[in-house]
Amino acid sequence: MASVTFKGNPVTLLGSEVKAGDKAPNFTVLDNDLNEVTLNDTKGSVRIISVVPSIDTGVCDAQTRRFNEETAKLGKDVKVLTISVDLPFAQKRWCAASGLEHVQVLSDHRDLSFGQAYGVVMKELRLLARSVFVIDSNDQVTYVEYVSEGTNHPDYEKALEAAKQAN
Repeated sequence: MASVTFKGNPVTLLGSEVKAGDKAPNFTVLDNDLNEVTLNDTKGSVRIISVVPSIDTGVCDAQTRRFNEETAKLGKDVKVLTISVDLPFAQKRWCAASGLEHVQVLSDHRDLSFGQAYGVVMKELRLLARSVFVIDSNDQVTYVEYVSEGTNHPDYEKALEAAKQAN
């Protein structure tokens, strides 16, 4: 399992670690209107799944904005899903204020379906560990980054390059 800290403190990740080359596990999360969304709903597209502990924090906000900006350059066949355990209502408020057009913000609050399937549930905090997954149009995982310190940024360039290659 990946080794992760949050504010310098080690955390226990729950769920199954995902590796490049794996078939992407399906999951069920909620959109901002409480509708269920699954991985299968974006089948046929390259997906960048940007995982953040809480959308309302500085690094998470910046991560979401960066992927929104960069994805606009990659074409309509690349989708960005930002997933956190924030309540859908809080995500909806953040989305309304942010004006982002190329990112779908989703909540794993209900049952941690995504977090368990991708091994990113921080047991001690009931938050998701910062991570990035790139999944090609055939549901193969082509890139994985479990960010070793939860308050750090992911490697945007590597994730974006993986998305370009998968496209």
